Amino acid sequence: MTEAQTPAGPVVGFIGLGDQGLPMAVAIAEAGFPLHLRVRRPASLDGLGKVTHRRHDTVGGLAAACDIVCLRVSTDEDVLHLAGEMLEGLRPGAIVVNHGTGLPGNAVRLAELCAKGDVEVLDAPVSGGRPAAQERRLTTMVGGPPSAAERCRPVFQSFSRHVVHLGGTGAGQTAKLFNNALLMMNQAAIGDLVELAVELKLDPGRLLEVLKLGSAASAALSLLNTMVRLDNVEHLSGVEALDMELFDQAVREAGIDATAVTERGLAGAHGLARLLHRLDAGTTPALASSEETRAGR
Repeated sequence: MTEAQTPAGPVVGFIGLGDQGLPMAVAIAEAGFPLHLRVRRPASLDGLGKVTHRRHDTVGGLAAACDIVCLRVSTDEDVLHLAGEMLEGLRPGAIVVNHGTGLPGNAVRLAELCAKGDVEVLDAPVSGGRPAAQERRLTTMVGGPPSAAERCRPVFQSFSRHVVHLGGTGAGQTAKLFNNALLMMNQAAIGDLVELAVELKLDPGRLLEVLKLGSAASAALSLLNTMVRLDNVEHLSGVEALDMELFDQAVREAGIDATAVTERGLAGAHGLARLLHRLDAGTTPALASSEETRAGR
């Protein structure tokens, strides 16, 4: 047991109280782990409610107090920058966890950087979006040393329905990029079918409701008009396109040409707004009525 560790479990630091990060941090604290936070803006703490936590003014101060530091920030560059700030404060045996989506190669770079201080690293991106984070049913894909993964498993389980260790450093990021690529390829296929439905004078909204009930059901279908909406589709389309570029860079760095997969995924990302507008234009009052009935149950 390290100096900072308590009978409640390892002391956990968290940086990145964004759309997913905030409910993840809340879940960690409510599971009984001492929670330490570093935020740039005090307003970021508003969503914590009455959750017990300790705020630090510096990244180094947080690092010195924690056994495990979880990062949920936007880019690999942010992660590497924060790791550099934390390194002097982290004690030997501490673990840095990157919950963001990035390149497997940068996961290796992060591990090499932290190894200088005898600090272990896990790449542990999550899938499910904010609703899954709030409901504590994220899927966490873990890459890195098995012993570190097991030490962190109880923390990950506080906000996850599934925690899967996939292999060595970078394996979690590879799995997340594959997950995102397949989602976008499925969106492209849905877009193709919706265009055919319109040509055949079928109501595409009704068609998709039926497909959700049959063997064609998928997350890509269920997200349409729920998490993916007309008010956020342009933003999500851009984020997805960036994810596909990360996918393409990752496989190219591994010496693999996945051009066909990348192009299909980009088609799904770029076509997402058109798909939603097609569904919106084709939805009939009868379909809306059936949706309202289900929502009221």
